[in-house]
Amino acid sequence: MTPPTRAELISHLVRTGIAGHVDTSRQNNLRHYRRLVQKDPYHQFGLTFSHDWTFSEVLALMSKRCGVVGDEEYVWGIDTIDPDLTVDALEAFADRLALAAERGERVMFATGHPDKLQGTYRVWKDALAAQGCPIVTAAGGYTYEVTTERPPNRRFVVWRDEVAIVMDGHLARHSHHPFAMRAILGDLSDRGQAWPQLVIADHGFAGAAGEAGVPTLGFADCNDPALFLAEHEGKLLVTVPLDDGYLTEDYAPLRDYVLARAGLG
Repeated sequence: MTPPTRAELISHLVRTGIAGHVDTSRQNNLRHYRRLVQKDPYHQFGLTFSHDWTFSEVLALMSKRCGVVGDEEYVWGIDTIDPDLTVDALEAFADRLALAAERGERVMFATGHPDKLQGTYRVWKDALAAQGCPIVTAAGGYTYEVTTERPPNRRFVVWRDEVAIVMDGHLARHSHHPFAMRAILGDLSDRGQAWPQLVIADHGFAGAAGEAGVPTLGFADCNDPALFLAEHEGKLLVTVPLDDGYLTEDYAPLRDYVLARAGLG
């Protein structure tokens, strides 16, 4: 399939709602920004920050890095992701993938959105592996308890096509938690194995990797500010703004655009 041009990709992002006017509501965005400011661990993704961010600072940064409406008085309705910012970040992402391929770096992929992003990550993983990049996995079967649910439920680290996800024993689960990535890096250390030289991830997988100092490329929705703050503070290399709740095939033009720019198509 011929990859889209930049203009074609932007049109696709806006048409699908991956960027432009998105399904994530303004009230949801603002609620999550406040929870991050209040240091809710679920919204921090395992990250710490250099200073105590205020709500106004978070909103201003999200307007700059993601394209949400910057007006604090706008509190209800549709919010936005700037598709040009999405593609700018995708181009920086692709350039870093190209460098990883050139260097033959050890790479790891992980997602807290297994039903949405895992298929896209797998294609990029296969492309890097074909260039000789070792794909790093560890801590398969590690388990932890999610106490915020009633009753508490256990999560298990599973590698599906060499992309880390968490499951509840039966189903793949959406996750913000940093525990799985911390366990993965800890397991590598315990076994005397090298950490990845690049992590491609989202949610708590990306946050924990960036917090640990691993070069990390992240993806985040407009209601998840932590990774954008982390990029601003230098803990992530790139954070790509997009609505992360679509079907795998909806991300195909984005996937192919990255592959072509990185020379991996």
